[in-house]
Amino acid sequence: MAPQDDRLHVFVVVGEPSGDVLGARLMAALNRMAPHGVRYSGVGGPQMEAQGLESLFDYGQLAVMGLLEVLPQAPRLLRRIRDVARAIETEPPDAIITIDAPSFGFAVLRRLKTHDQPRIHYVAPQIWAWRPKRVHKIKKYVDHILALFPFEPAHFDAADMPCTFVGHPILESIATAEEGKAFRARHGIASDTLVLCALPGSRRNEVRKLTPVIVEVIERLATRHSNLHVLVPTVSTVVDDVHAIAATGVPTTIIDEVHEKSAAMAACDAAIAASGTATLELACANVPTVVIYKVALITGWLGRYLVNVKYASIVNILAEREIMPEFLQEYCKPQKVAAALNELIEDKARRRDVIDAEIAVVDQLALGDQTPSEKAAEEVLRIIDAFGRG
Repeated sequence: MAPQDDRLHVFVVVGEPSGDVLGARLMAALNRMAPHGVRYSGVGGPQMEAQGLESLFDYGQLAVMGLLEVLPQAPRLLRRIRDVARAIETEPPDAIITIDAPSFGFAVLRRLKTHDQPRIHYVAPQIWAWRPKRVHKIKKYVDHILALFPFEPAHFDAADMPCTFVGHPILESIATAEEGKAFRARHGIASDTLVLCALPGSRRNEVRKLTPVIVEVIERLATRHSNLHVLVPTVSTVVDDVHAIAATGVPTTIIDEVHEKSAAMAACDAAIAASGTATLELACANVPTVVIYKVALITGWLGRYLVNVKYASIVNILAEREIMPEFLQEYCKPQKVAAALNELIEDKARRRDVIDAEIAVVDQLALGDQTPSEKAAEEVLRIIDAFGRG
Protein backbone atom coordinates (compact mmCIF):
# COMPACT_ATOMS: atom_id res chain seq x y z
CA MET A 1 0.00 0.00 0.00
CA ALA A 2 1.43 3.40 -1.01
CA PRO A 3 2.15 5.83 1.84
CA GLN A 4 -0.35 8.64 2.31
CA ASP A 5 0.78 11.98 0.87
CA ASP A 6 -0.04 14.61 3.50
CA ARG A 7 1.25 17.48 1.40
CA LEU A 8 -1.17 20.18 0.32
CA HIS A 9 -1.98 20.09 -3.37
CA VAL A 10 -2.15 23.64 -4.73
CA PHE A 11 -3.14 24.39 -8.33
CA VAL A 12 -1.65 27.69 -9.55
CA VAL A 13 -2.40 29.54 -12.80
CA VAL A 14 -0.46 32.52 -14.17
CA GLY A 15 -0.46 34.04 -17.63
CA GLU A 16 2.58 36.33 -17.89
CA PRO A 17 6.13 36.87 -16.56
CA SER A 18 5.15 39.26 -13.75
CA GLY A 19 2.69 36.62 -12.49
CA ASP A 20 5.43 33.99 -12.72
CA VAL A 21 7.59 36.04 -10.33
CA LEU A 22 4.68 36.59 -7.92
CA GLY A 23 3.79 32.90 -8.07
CA ALA A 24 7.36 31.77 -7.43
CA ARG A 25 7.68 33.99 -4.36
CA LEU A 26 4.35 32.79 -3.02
CA MET A 27 5.33 29.16 -3.60
CA ALA A 28 8.68 29.65 -1.86
CA ALA A 29 6.86 31.08 1.18
CA LEU A 30 4.31 28.25 1.16
CA ASN A 31 7.13 25.71 0.96
CA ARG A 32 8.63 27.20 4.13
CA MET A 33 5.36 27.56 6.02
CA ALA A 34 3.18 24.52 5.16
CA PRO A 35 3.70 21.90 7.93
CA HIS A 36 3.68 18.87 5.60
CA GLY A 37 4.92 20.52 2.42
CA VAL A 38 3.16 21.40 -0.83
CA ARG A 39 2.97 19.87 -4.29
CA TYR A 40 2.00 22.05 -7.19
CA SER A 41 0.29 21.70 -10.52
CA GLY A 42 -1.04 24.27 -12.97
CA VAL A 43 0.39 26.76 -15.44
CA GLY A 44 3.46 28.89 -14.85
CA GLY A 45 6.87 29.89 -16.07
CA PRO A 46 10.50 29.16 -15.24
CA GLN A 47 10.47 30.87 -11.85
CA MET A 48 7.53 28.77 -10.64
CA GLU A 49 8.99 25.63 -12.16
CA ALA A 50 12.11 26.23 -10.06
CA GLN A 51 9.86 26.08 -6.98
CA GLY A 52 8.34 22.73 -7.93
CA LEU A 53 5.60 23.39 -10.51
CA GLU A 54 5.17 21.10 -13.50
CA SER A 55 3.44 23.42 -15.96
CA LEU A 56 0.77 21.95 -18.23
CA PHE A 57 2.07 24.00 -21.17
CA ASP A 58 4.21 27.02 -22.03
CA TYR A 59 2.57 29.94 -20.27
CA GLY A 60 3.90 32.32 -22.93
CA GLN A 61 0.92 31.26 -25.06
CA LEU A 62 -1.34 33.28 -22.73
CA ALA A 63 0.51 36.61 -22.85
CA VAL A 64 -1.91 38.49 -25.10
CA MET A 65 -3.56 41.82 -24.24
CA GLY A 66 -6.18 44.01 -25.91
CA LEU A 67 -9.51 43.20 -27.54
CA LEU A 68 -8.34 43.11 -31.16
CA GLU A 69 -5.07 41.45 -30.18
CA VAL A 70 -6.90 38.59 -28.41
CA LEU A 71 -9.36 37.77 -31.20
CA PRO A 72 -6.91 35.95 -33.51
CA GLN A 73 -5.69 33.87 -30.55
CA ALA A 74 -9.18 33.04 -29.26
CA PRO A 75 -9.36 29.39 -30.48
CA ARG A 76 -6.06 28.51 -28.83
CA LEU A 77 -6.95 30.35 -25.61
CA LEU A 78 -10.32 28.57 -25.42
CA ARG A 79 -8.58 25.23 -25.89
CA ARG A 80 -6.14 26.04 -23.08
CA ILE A 81 -9.01 27.08 -20.79
CA ARG A 82 -10.58 23.66 -21.35
CA ASP A 83 -7.23 21.92 -20.75
CA VAL A 84 -6.69 23.65 -17.41
CA ALA A 85 -10.26 23.11 -16.20
CA ARG A 86 -10.01 19.42 -17.12
CA ALA A 87 -6.74 19.07 -15.18
CA ILE A 88 -8.36 20.56 -12.06
CA GLU A 89 -11.39 18.27 -12.29
CA THR A 90 -9.25 15.18 -12.97
CA GLU A 91 -7.24 15.64 -9.77
CA PRO A 92 -9.03 18.15 -7.50
CA PRO A 93 -6.50 20.20 -5.47
CA ASP A 94 -6.79 21.58 -1.93
CA ALA A 95 -6.84 25.13 -3.33
CA ILE A 96 -6.84 26.91 -6.67
CA ILE A 97 -4.82 30.12 -6.93
CA THR A 98 -5.13 32.29 -10.02
CA ILE A 99 -2.52 35.04 -10.21
CA ASP A 100 -3.18 38.30 -12.06
CA ALA A 101 -4.35 37.79 -15.72
CA PRO A 102 -8.01 37.51 -14.61
CA SER A 103 -9.35 37.07 -18.15
CA PHE A 104 -7.78 33.61 -18.40
CA GLY A 105 -7.90 32.59 -14.72
CA PHE A 106 -11.54 33.53 -14.24
CA ALA A 107 -12.51 31.81 -17.50
CA VAL A 108 -11.05 28.60 -16.06
CA LEU A 109 -12.93 29.02 -12.76
CA ARG A 110 -16.23 29.67 -14.56
CA ARG A 111 -15.83 26.46 -16.53
CA LEU A 112 -15.40 24.22 -13.47
CA LYS A 113 -18.43 22.05 -12.71
CA THR A 114 -17.84 21.88 -8.95
CA HIS A 115 -16.80 24.35 -6.26
CA ASP A 116 -15.31 22.04 -3.64
CA GLN A 117 -12.06 23.84 -2.86
CA PRO A 118 -11.16 27.48 -2.06
CA ARG A 119 -10.54 29.68 -5.05
CA ILE A 120 -8.09 32.47 -4.33
CA HIS A 121 -7.17 35.23 -6.74
CA TYR A 122 -3.82 36.96 -6.13
CA VAL A 123 -3.63 40.57 -7.45
CA ALA A 124 -6.99 42.28 -7.18
CA PRO A 125 -8.88 42.92 -10.43
CA GLN A 126 -8.95 46.67 -10.98
CA ILE A 127 -12.63 47.20 -10.27
CA TRP A 128 -11.64 50.63 -8.94
CA ALA A 129 -10.45 51.52 -12.44
CA TRP A 130 -13.16 50.08 -14.68
CA ARG A 131 -16.43 48.13 -14.57
CA PRO A 132 -16.86 48.17 -10.76
CA LYS A 133 -20.08 46.13 -10.94
CA ARG A 134 -18.22 43.03 -12.16
CA VAL A 135 -17.32 42.36 -8.52
CA HIS A 136 -20.78 40.76 -8.19
CA LYS A 137 -19.90 38.23 -10.92
CA ILE A 138 -16.44 37.62 -9.47
CA LYS A 139 -18.04 36.66 -6.13
CA LYS A 140 -19.73 33.68 -7.82
CA TYR A 141 -16.49 31.90 -8.67
CA VAL A 142 -13.80 33.45 -6.41
CA ASP A 143 -13.75 33.00 -2.63
CA HIS A 144 -11.01 35.43 -1.63
CA ILE A 145 -8.90 38.20 -3.16
CA LEU A 146 -5.30 38.91 -2.13
CA ALA A 147 -4.66 42.59 -2.87
CA LEU A 148 -1.31 44.27 -3.50
CA PHE A 149 -2.39 47.82 -2.75
CA PRO A 150 -3.76 49.23 0.51
CA PHE A 151 -6.73 51.07 -1.03
CA GLU A 152 -8.16 47.98 -2.76
CA PRO A 153 -9.92 45.99 0.03
CA ALA A 154 -12.43 48.80 0.62
CA HIS A 155 -13.73 48.43 -2.95
CA PHE A 156 -14.38 44.71 -2.40
CA ASP A 157 -15.66 45.08 1.18
CA ALA A 158 -18.43 47.31 -0.16
CA ALA A 159 -19.70 44.28 -2.12
CA ASP A 160 -19.11 41.75 0.71
CA MET A 161 -16.27 40.18 -1.27
CA PRO A 162 -13.50 38.90 1.06
CA CYS A 163 -10.27 40.74 0.27
CA THR A 164 -7.00 41.05 2.20
CA PHE A 165 -4.17 43.53 1.61
CA VAL A 166 -0.96 41.46 1.67
CA GLY A 167 1.53 44.03 0.35
CA HIS A 168 3.42 44.06 -2.92
CA PRO A 169 6.12 41.38 -3.38
CA ILE A 170 8.10 43.86 -5.42
CA LEU A 171 9.41 45.13 -2.07
CA GLU A 172 11.29 41.85 -1.69
CA SER A 173 13.70 42.57 -4.52
CA ILE A 174 14.64 46.25 -4.19
CA ALA A 175 18.29 46.74 -5.12
CA THR A 176 20.46 49.33 -3.38
CA ALA A 177 22.45 52.07 -5.07
CA GLU A 178 25.59 50.05 -4.28
CA GLU A 179 24.14 47.05 -6.14
CA GLY A 180 23.47 49.37 -9.07
CA LYS A 181 27.12 50.48 -9.05
CA ALA A 182 28.25 46.84 -8.88
CA PHE A 183 26.00 46.04 -11.88
CA ARG A 184 27.68 48.80 -13.89
CA ALA A 185 31.10 47.45 -12.96
CA ARG A 186 30.15 43.88 -13.98
CA HIS A 187 28.95 45.05 -17.38
CA GLY A 188 31.72 47.55 -18.10
CA ILE A 189 29.51 50.65 -17.81
CA ALA A 190 31.48 53.66 -16.52
CA SER A 191 30.25 55.54 -13.47
CA ASP A 192 29.90 58.80 -15.45
CA THR A 193 27.82 57.18 -18.23
CA LEU A 194 24.21 58.29 -18.62
CA VAL A 195 22.20 55.05 -18.42
CA LEU A 196 18.66 54.93 -19.80
CA CYS A 197 16.45 51.99 -18.86
CA ALA A 198 14.17 50.95 -21.75
CA LEU A 199 11.23 48.69 -20.93
CA PRO A 200 8.87 48.07 -23.86
CA GLY A 201 6.74 45.51 -21.97
CA SER A 202 6.56 41.77 -21.36
CA ARG A 203 4.01 40.85 -24.04
CA ARG A 204 4.99 40.48 -27.67
CA ASN A 205 2.24 42.78 -28.95
CA GLU A 206 3.31 45.50 -26.46
CA VAL A 207 6.96 45.21 -27.48
CA ARG A 208 6.18 45.43 -31.18
CA LYS A 209 4.06 48.56 -30.76
CA LEU A 210 6.38 50.40 -28.38
CA THR A 211 9.84 49.47 -29.68
CA PRO A 212 9.70 51.88 -32.68
CA VAL A 213 8.84 54.74 -30.30
CA ILE A 214 11.66 53.79 -27.93
CA VAL A 215 14.17 53.51 -30.78
CA GLU A 216 13.40 57.04 -32.01
CA VAL A 217 13.51 58.42 -28.45
CA ILE A 218 16.96 56.88 -27.98
CA GLU A 219 18.18 58.38 -31.26
CA ARG A 220 16.93 61.81 -30.17
CA LEU A 221 18.57 61.54 -26.75
CA ALA A 222 21.85 60.41 -28.31
CA THR A 223 22.18 63.68 -30.24
CA ARG A 224 22.16 65.53 -26.90
CA HIS A 225 23.97 63.05 -24.67
CA SER A 226 27.11 61.54 -26.22
CA ASN A 227 27.67 59.33 -23.14
CA LEU A 228 24.30 57.55 -23.42
CA HIS A 229 24.06 53.82 -22.70
CA VAL A 230 20.77 51.92 -22.99
CA LEU A 231 19.91 49.10 -20.59
CA VAL A 232 17.04 46.74 -21.45
CA PRO A 233 15.95 44.41 -18.62
CA THR A 234 13.53 41.99 -20.24
CA VAL A 235 12.02 38.52 -19.96
CA SER A 236 12.71 35.34 -21.89
CA THR A 237 9.34 35.42 -23.70
CA VAL A 238 10.23 38.60 -25.63
CA VAL A 239 14.03 38.74 -25.50
CA ASP A 240 14.30 38.20 -29.26
CA ASP A 241 11.88 41.05 -29.97
CA VAL A 242 13.71 43.68 -27.88
CA HIS A 243 16.96 43.25 -29.84
CA ALA A 244 15.63 45.85 -32.29
CA ILE A 245 16.40 48.47 -29.61
CA ALA A 246 20.12 47.74 -30.04
CA ALA A 247 19.92 48.73 -33.72
CA THR A 248 20.24 52.44 -32.85
CA GLY A 249 24.03 52.20 -32.64
CA VAL A 250 23.92 53.52 -29.07
CA PRO A 251 25.73 51.13 -26.68
CA THR A 252 23.04 48.74 -25.42
CA THR A 253 22.99 46.00 -22.80
CA ILE A 254 20.10 43.50 -22.81
CA ILE A 255 19.48 41.56 -19.59
CA ASP A 256 17.01 38.65 -19.37
CA GLU A 257 18.21 37.09 -16.11
CA VAL A 258 15.54 37.67 -13.46
CA HIS A 259 18.07 37.86 -10.63
CA GLU A 260 19.81 40.79 -12.39
CA LYS A 261 16.70 42.86 -13.07
CA SER A 262 16.54 44.90 -9.84
CA ALA A 263 20.26 45.70 -9.87
CA ALA A 264 19.96 46.70 -13.55
CA MET A 265 17.23 49.20 -12.71
CA ALA A 266 19.24 50.56 -9.77
CA ALA A 267 22.08 51.22 -12.25
CA CYS A 268 19.91 53.59 -14.33
CA ASP A 269 19.62 57.38 -14.33
CA ALA A 270 16.25 57.58 -16.11
CA ALA A 271 13.75 55.27 -17.78
CA ILE A 272 11.17 54.93 -20.52
CA ALA A 273 8.70 52.17 -19.66
CA ALA A 274 5.48 50.59 -20.80
CA SER A 275 2.68 51.17 -18.30
CA GLY A 276 2.59 48.20 -15.94
CA THR A 277 4.37 46.65 -12.98
CA ALA A 278 7.71 47.89 -14.32
CA THR A 279 6.83 51.47 -13.36
CA LEU A 280 6.51 50.40 -9.72
CA GLU A 281 9.82 48.51 -9.94
CA LEU A 282 11.46 51.67 -11.24
CA ALA A 283 9.90 53.68 -8.40
CA CYS A 284 11.44 51.22 -5.94
CA ALA A 285 14.80 51.87 -7.60
CA ASN A 286 14.26 55.67 -7.42
CA VAL A 287 14.53 56.05 -11.19
CA PRO A 288 12.72 59.05 -12.76
CA THR A 289 10.54 57.51 -15.47
CA VAL A 290 8.42 58.43 -18.48
CA VAL A 291 5.47 56.07 -19.06
CA ILE A 292 4.31 55.15 -22.56
CA TYR A 293 1.62 52.87 -23.97
CA LYS A 294 -0.13 52.11 -27.24
CA VAL A 295 -2.81 49.58 -28.14
CA ALA A 296 -5.01 49.10 -31.21
CA LEU A 297 -7.14 52.15 -32.00
CA ILE A 298 -10.47 50.53 -31.10
CA THR A 299 -9.03 48.99 -27.91
CA GLY A 300 -7.76 52.44 -26.88
CA TRP A 301 -11.12 54.06 -27.61
CA LEU A 302 -12.96 51.45 -25.56
CA GLY A 303 -10.45 51.93 -22.75
CA ARG A 304 -11.16 55.66 -22.58
CA TYR A 305 -14.87 54.94 -22.46
CA LEU A 306 -14.67 52.27 -19.73
CA VAL A 307 -11.80 53.38 -17.49
CA ASN A 308 -12.58 55.79 -14.66
CA VAL A 309 -9.13 56.57 -13.26
CA LYS A 310 -7.08 59.61 -14.14
CA TYR A 311 -3.75 57.86 -14.71
CA ALA A 312 -2.45 54.68 -16.36
CA SER A 313 0.56 54.10 -14.11
CA ILE A 314 -0.07 52.61 -10.67
CA VAL A 315 2.69 54.90 -9.34
CA ASN A 316 0.70 57.97 -10.36
CA ILE A 317 -2.52 56.43 -9.05
CA LEU A 318 -0.93 55.81 -5.64
CA ALA A 319 0.65 59.28 -5.62
CA GLU A 320 -2.64 60.87 -6.73
CA ARG A 321 -0.68 63.06 -9.15
CA GLU A 322 1.39 62.63 -12.30
CA ILE A 323 4.89 62.16 -10.94
CA MET A 324 5.78 59.96 -13.93
CA PRO A 325 4.83 61.76 -17.18
CA GLU A 326 2.44 59.63 -19.24
CA PHE A 327 2.22 59.52 -23.03
CA LEU A 328 -0.56 57.21 -24.17
CA GLN A 329 -2.03 56.32 -27.56
CA GLU A 330 -1.90 59.27 -29.98
CA TYR A 331 0.14 61.28 -27.45
CA CYS A 332 2.89 58.64 -27.50
CA LYS A 333 5.11 60.67 -29.84
CA PRO A 334 8.90 60.26 -29.75
CA GLN A 335 9.62 64.01 -29.72
CA LYS A 336 7.33 64.58 -26.71
CA VAL A 337 8.67 61.56 -24.83
CA ALA A 338 12.29 62.57 -25.50
CA ALA A 339 11.62 66.11 -24.26
CA ALA A 340 10.07 64.79 -21.03
CA LEU A 341 13.03 62.44 -20.50
CA ASN A 342 15.51 65.26 -21.07
CA GLU A 343 13.77 67.27 -18.36
CA LEU A 344 14.02 64.36 -15.91
CA ILE A 345 17.71 63.95 -16.79
CA GLU A 346 18.80 67.61 -16.75
CA ASP A 347 16.51 69.41 -14.27
CA LYS A 348 17.89 68.58 -10.79
CA ALA A 349 14.89 70.02 -8.93
CA ARG A 350 12.46 68.07 -11.10
CA ARG A 351 14.47 64.85 -10.55
CA ARG A 352 14.44 65.38 -6.78
CA ASP A 353 10.68 65.95 -6.74
CA VAL A 354 10.06 62.74 -8.71
CA ILE A 355 12.40 60.63 -6.57
CA ASP A 356 10.90 61.94 -3.30
CA ALA A 357 7.40 61.16 -4.60
CA GLU A 358 8.51 57.65 -5.63
CA ILE A 359 9.88 56.99 -2.13
CA ALA A 360 6.54 58.08 -0.61
CA VAL A 361 4.63 55.74 -2.94
CA VAL A 362 6.81 52.74 -2.06
CA ASP A 363 6.37 53.46 1.66
CA GLN A 364 2.61 52.87 1.24
CA LEU A 365 3.21 49.22 0.32
CA ALA A 366 5.13 48.10 3.42
CA LEU A 367 3.60 45.70 6.00
CA GLY A 368 6.08 45.66 8.88
CA ASP A 369 8.21 42.62 9.65
CA GLN A 370 6.50 40.13 7.32
CA THR A 371 7.35 40.07 3.64
CA PRO A 372 4.36 40.39 1.28
CA SER A 373 4.89 36.82 0.02
CA GLU A 374 4.89 35.49 3.60
CA LYS A 375 1.69 37.41 4.36
CA ALA A 376 0.08 36.03 1.20
CA ALA A 377 1.17 32.46 2.03
CA GLU A 378 -0.13 32.81 5.58
CA GLU A 379 -3.47 33.96 4.21
CA VAL A 380 -3.62 31.08 1.71
CA LEU A 381 -3.03 28.53 4.49
CA ARG A 382 -5.65 30.22 6.70
CA ILE A 383 -8.22 30.15 3.88
CA ILE A 384 -7.54 26.46 3.16
CA ASP A 385 -7.95 25.65 6.85
CA ALA A 386 -11.15 27.69 7.14
CA PHE A 387 -12.60 26.14 3.99
CA GLY A 388 -11.94 22.63 5.25
CA ARG A 389 -9.47 20.42 3.44
CA GLY A 390 -11.20 17.67 1.48
